[in-house]
Amino acid sequence: MISFTVTAVVFGVVFLAELPDKTALAGLVLGTRYRASYVFAGVAAAFAVHVALAVAAGSVLTLLPQQIVHAVTGVLFLGGAAVLLMKKDEDEEEIRKPENQSFWKVSGAGFMLILVAEFGDLTQIMTANLAARYDDPLSVGLGAVLALWAVAGLGIVGGKALMRRVPLRLITKVAALLMLGLGVWSLWEAVAG
Repeated sequence: MISFTVTAVVFGVVFLAELPDKTALAGLVLGTRYRASYVFAGVAAAFAVHVALAVAAGSVLTLLPQQIVHAVTGVLFLGGAAVLLMKKDEDEEEIRKPENQSFWKVSGAGFMLILVAEFGDLTQIMTANLAARYDDPLSVGLGAVLALWAVAGLGIVGGKALMRRVPLRLITKVAALLMLGLGVWSLWEAVAG
């Protein structure tokens, strides 16, 4: 049976922890380029996998050395920033036609981005800790996945709204600078920790 209290507590904790994280940024960037429903399908599936792994692992994920997690995350962010900064300008009108992108291509890109970027993330480790603490894997899993889906949805919808007012080139540069900052911060945490 699902505990509403445990689900609500987990939702609140995971939502607040994930809101300023890279998920909203990734959703925003993908949401500016592709059909929102396609992006969300891939992102939602990846988060479901992450939550299932976290709940199944319980407290085992907390044994991972934080410095390694921070170093890998930092390198991934720096790589993502480099890709965005070095990418040649594309025709914005072509990008704004999401119907040119297949469901499988777009949802697959969203799935892989989140699957790689979020592995060992704070919220995945928190979900494992909460699963171990409450000993209620179904309620913890439900609260965590709903929180992650909510954050991703906000990022994707925000990306679509932003695209109507701001040029894609500027969004890409800002996203790259944010990823660069997050990469440097993660590497600093790896070295300082």
